[in-house]
Amino acid sequence: MGEPSDQQLISDALQGAAGGAAAFDVLVLRYQDRLVHSLEHSLGSREDALDAAQQAFLLAWRQLSKFRGESGFYSWLYRIARNAAISNARRRRPVGSLDQLTEAGLAEPADQGAKVTPGAAMEVDEEVQRLRQALAQVPQDFREVLVLKDIDDMSYEQIAELLGIPAGTVRSRLFRARQNLLERMQRLERDH
Repeated sequence: MGEPSDQQLISDALQGAAGGAAAFDVLVLRYQDRLVHSLEHSLGSREDALDAAQQAFLLAWRQLSKFRGESGFYSWLYRIARNAAISNARRRRPVGSLDQLTEAGLAEPADQGAKVTPGAAMEVDEEVQRLRQALAQVPQDFREVLVLKDIDDMSYEQIAELLGIPAGTVRSRLFRARQNLLERMQRLERDH
């Protein structure tokens, strides 16, 4: 017998018996890493991602009876987390720093072995830092789509479902995000 479906776990959780919390715990374990990872890249801070994910799971537990099943559970959960992140950002205007981006786990350059000279490695590090800095400056709506598509490797349809927007809007935002990122990278390169 395979793992229970999300719908079965939700049904079990809504029964309210002692197994209800256990069923919801399975959903948390199933999706927490994926949710935090996506939020981390989008928000630029592991702490903000963890806060938003925690709030999302608490709200999802409290509002589980409102889940209609029109979209997947993860899509519903992601929208809750996204709204929590937006609310948190409104309460305190975060200042994006390179340290926050590093903590968010944006890829460090891979060690290319003995072929790479110290000067070349330093150039790669500088390029990664400029990329992080430029990404942090991309407007949130665009950055979110860019992260979901290019880092999390989601399809246009998955992103549309997660964000509750049409696939055409996803494509438009992605185009504008890439354009915006490129312009910012070029500006940083000129200023360097």
